Amino acid sequence: MAYLLKGLFGGQQAVPSASQVAVGDADFADFAGAPDPSPVSVASLAATQALSSAATPTATGGGGFFGRPEPLSPRPYTKWYRVWERASLADFYTELFILPFLIIVIIVHFWGTTTNKRKAKSWGAAHIPVIQQEYASVGFSNRSTIDENNLDSPSTLEVREDALRERASNEYITYATGRQNVAFLDIRLALKKRYNPMAIFAEEMLGLFFESMPAPKERMEATTFTFDGNETSLVGAEAAKGTKSSYDGFVWAIVHKDIMNVMRTRRYDLSLTYTKDSPKLPNWATVMSESAEITDALLTPELVEAVKQAGDNLECLIITDQPLDKPVTLDDFTSKKRITLFLRLPSSGAWSSTLPLFKAYLRLPDALANVAHFRPEVLKRVRATREEEVKKIKKLDTDEKAEERRTQAEKSKKQERDAKLKGLTSEQQKKFLEKERAKEFRKSQMKGARKG
Repeated sequence: MAYLLKGLFGGQQAVPSASQVAVGDADFADFAGAPDPSPVSVASLAATQALSSAATPTATGGGGFFGRPEPLSPRPYTKWYRVWERASLADFYTELFILPFLIIVIIVHFWGTTTNKRKAKSWGAAHIPVIQQEYASVGFSNRSTIDENNLDSPSTLEVREDALRERASNEYITYATGRQNVAFLDIRLALKKRYNPMAIFAEEMLGLFFESMPAPKERMEATTFTFDGNETSLVGAEAAKGTKSSYDGFVWAIVHKDIMNVMRTRRYDLSLTYTKDSPKLPNWATVMSESAEITDALLTPELVEAVKQAGDNLECLIITDQPLDKPVTLDDFTSKKRITLFLRLPSSGAWSSTLPLFKAYLRLPDALANVAHFRPEVLKRVRATREEEVKKIKKLDTDEKAEERRTQAEKSKKQERDAKLKGLTSEQQKKFLEKERAKEFRKSQMKGARKG
């Protein structure tokens, strides 16, 4: 109490001794014998900071609020900051093993895509000028490709960049329109997957073991859709004035004998034809037609000579008015008339053997509009084949509808029986089920008697 009063009224406080602290507060007895801390000299503190700032590198560009550089905190030396000390070649064996394969894959990919692009451009340089001779617009641009000064020399026509488009690394397409008797022309180039040797190997192996999965060949697929007298609805009455592009519908083809059975199986339209060899054609080619008179009208000397020059590169030339896939309903029978050409691309890149057939193919719509008008007897046989197919579809449709009606009747009958059973008592339900079993037994006996 005396110490408290002296502290309040400014009296000099006596410093308690160590013995008093030990007696008064036993919790701080351990610190009673500790020496009093001595104050640090200001001069020695300044000298220590100066030495520390001189030995420590400062941050460049200024630091702090007034541009004064701030010292970087010193970091202890460890191997983490020196990769060459903490890593060795053994740590990268996996990467060194994978890296050569990765480089090979990249090189093969670029080689394959470049080779396919080069082959597509070579095809375009030989065929696009020929198409430009026949069509007003070639490619995917709205600009016309007609050059009035070079109509007779296709080799001097300029091939634009948009004339051939890359859809995939192994697929290129082009498009043409603006020609009499033709609505438009679609062409697709299917090339090998040179950028993926494993895919080529797998396809070749499947072709060896499965006849239904032949190895894909490099080919050109061209499809011409004809107007067939519908110019007014497609291009307008003014543009269609004075044109007669209609012709009789039929199916006719020149097919390589190696793929004849495959084409007949895969295409519904060719399944309607019969096969007959022609003395005008080479031994490796045959004609698939619905009438011999159609073959005599279409197998012109120019076309026969072009087929001979094409040789084994010709897979098939098809003129059809039927769908590609087998119709399931009557609406599926409506199909546009078209002309299709499948040509294998020569591995050497020599297009001189296939160009005559390609030119004859481009002019086929004109020949059809002029000569494909046959006698009623010929068309009667052609129509009879189609009517037979329509009857099959109608019969199938009728049977399906009858089956649906039968199923619906059985379903409604079962619902009525269940509703009737719910309204009966247990004794009545038992009698009802016994009558049903007896009725079914009599029916089975009657069926057995009829069979006997």
